Amino acid sequence: MSIIARLRRIVPPLVFGVAFLSLWEGVVKGFDLKPYFLAAPSKIYEQFIKNFVHIWEATSVSGTNALVGLIAGTVFGVVMSFALSRYRFLGELITPLAVALNAIPIFVLVAVLNNMYSITSEIPRRIMVSLVVYFIVLVNVAKGLTQVQSTHVELMKSYAASDFAILRKVRVPNARPYLFTALKIAAPVSVITAFVSEYFGGSQNGLGSRITSNIANSKNAAAWAYVLGACLLGLTFYAVSIVLESAASRGGVASKTNNNK
Repeated sequence: MSIIARLRRIVPPLVFGVAFLSLWEGVVKGFDLKPYFLAAPSKIYEQFIKNFVHIWEATSVSGTNALVGLIAGTVFGVVMSFALSRYRFLGELITPLAVALNAIPIFVLVAVLNNMYSITSEIPRRIMVSLVVYFIVLVNVAKGLTQVQSTHVELMKSYAASDFAILRKVRVPNARPYLFTALKIAAPVSVITAFVSEYFGGSQNGLGSRITSNIANSKNAAAWAYVLGACLLGLTFYAVSIVLESAASRGGVASKTNNNK
């Protein structure tokens, strides 16, 4: 990608972000809004720098829970999607259960999980993240494995290809874009789930608990500073998913080129 093309992708979001923050700052100062109502970006940034060590500690806790849940949910979702694509009756049994489980409010599941483990355990939050990620990955990857072009499958069968060969050469390549689409959705969602789960008990050491405690003490600027930490964490997860997709795409292109040679 050329430098001009990169700039065309980067500059518009940056300009929009600067304009949005400037408008936010102008509205707060122009209408003389009180800090307890809406904090100015400059005050939020000031609190972010002042409390950076504490924000980093909270971000590390929530980020670790999100990362563990993201990995576990992705692996479990991929494995189950292979099983559902191979055995259709499992799909008819498990998919409705997965949908029903995903429809249960987070605070209900977290409350049940918190009762199963000690109050200082991070396992309930990681399980909650895993469940949310699992559903996203399962739906997308299963769709990629099953919705392949019939002509491709028929062509492979005409060569007497086994089911495993069809899976490896047709279904898996077709499902790869669906997997990375699921990851780009699940990555920020895992962060949101991780710190939202902290609102309903457990150790008060993550982003969610720090946000609520600061709001309860009318420290809105400090609370927004922790929100900024959560935003940066979610953006980091999303950026990593894009990098992984790009690396996998380049690897796939290189592999096809070598095979053609």
